Amino acid sequence: MTMKKYDALVIGGGAAGLFCAAQLAMVGKNAAVIEKNEKFGRKLRITGKGRCNVTNNCDVETVMKNIPRNSRFMYSSLSRFAPEDIMAFFEMLGVELKTERGNRVFPVSDNANDIADALVNFCIECGAELIHDEVTELITHGGGAVGVKGRTREYHADAVIVATGGRSYPKTGSDGFGYKLAKGVGHKVTPIVGSLCPIVTEEQQECAECMGLSLKNCTLTLREEGVNKPLYEELGEMLFTHFGLSGPLVLSASAHLSDTEKHRYYLDIDLKPALDHEKLDERIRRDISEFPNREFGNSLNRLLPSKLIPLIIKRSGIPSDKRVNQLTREERLRLGETIKCLRFTVKRLRPIDEAIITRGGVELSEVYPKTMESKLCKNLYFIGEVLDVDAYTGGFNLQIAWSTAYAAAQAIGNI
Repeated sequence: MTMKKYDALVIGGGAAGLFCAAQLAMVGKNAAVIEKNEKFGRKLRITGKGRCNVTNNCDVETVMKNIPRNSRFMYSSLSRFAPEDIMAFFEMLGVELKTERGNRVFPVSDNANDIADALVNFCIECGAELIHDEVTELITHGGGAVGVKGRTREYHADAVIVATGGRSYPKTGSDGFGYKLAKGVGHKVTPIVGSLCPIVTEEQQECAECMGLSLKNCTLTLREEGVNKPLYEELGEMLFTHFGLSGPLVLSASAHLSDTEKHRYYLDIDLKPALDHEKLDERIRRDISEFPNREFGNSLNRLLPSKLIPLIIKRSGIPSDKRVNQLTREERLRLGETIKCLRFTVKRLRPIDEAIITRGGVELSEVYPKTMESKLCKNLYFIGEVLDVDAYTGGFNLQIAWSTAYAAAQAIGNI
């Protein structure tokens, strides 16, 4: 019996893998996706809290600015397949999209399954084969990839695409197996850590006392001790948790953290970014003048969320029972300082399985940026999160998946 040979085999049925296979099948290539999970697109179905932030409705330059490391590697693939292209693709499949705050793109239905199902169905319609099996190793010959070994049998192909994801969300199948495959053919894999990950602070108890409080329109600044320039600064939303801090701003800031044992980092929150120190002091004086005999501890309700007031009082060092008309100028300015710079010390990131994405992966200098083909092993391609490139929250990481998948499909399928 002659064993079937494919034009292309994709390892991993996530966003990048399915999209790559669909593009290849669309141009008549005999493509197959091998997925160990029972369901294809499992991680895709839970992204964006189950809503799926498909991409960001912006230009290529903006996407590049939202990739804090290794953005130059992405320029070629993004230039050929940009956010507008993936939006057009899903709308062609009948999935209506909408753009929300921060230019984040979601399906109108707010259901990530609509994106995953559309991809799976399109693969099937185009003739791509969807195989349930677990790849155990690559098959190489003459310095190139010629197939893979599965649990049940071998699969042979002219091209093999590794789309296994990173290490975050291991229950969805992202268990880091792609790194093992890459190392097996001589690739370097950069250190693997969580990114877009909640942060544990030294001041854990203080955060726990504010647990559940969501701050909107605050500015978060990430600083490294001994470095003048902030590593990250942005206006947006964040959240207090029982262990520290989370929410969009904190997740994006986490992308800039390196070894938290070797470096000391601080998160500074400006609770009133619209007011400079002078205007904030005017506002505090105005509030005080209305109720001059009120105790300091009961005078901040108009200025701050009630859950945050005990912490601000503690940090300001002003006695809670002091009458506001007895506050000195120095105390008032210290209160303003505390509100403008509420500092927390980074202890560490939460475990990688709580991270939205993985930082680290296949060393980019060993991959051709135009085609995603390995420089060390012919006909072997790496796409999506298995590569050492990641971005901020906001749909940018999925755009990396779409663009790298398209680049590989373009190269293999002569699209």
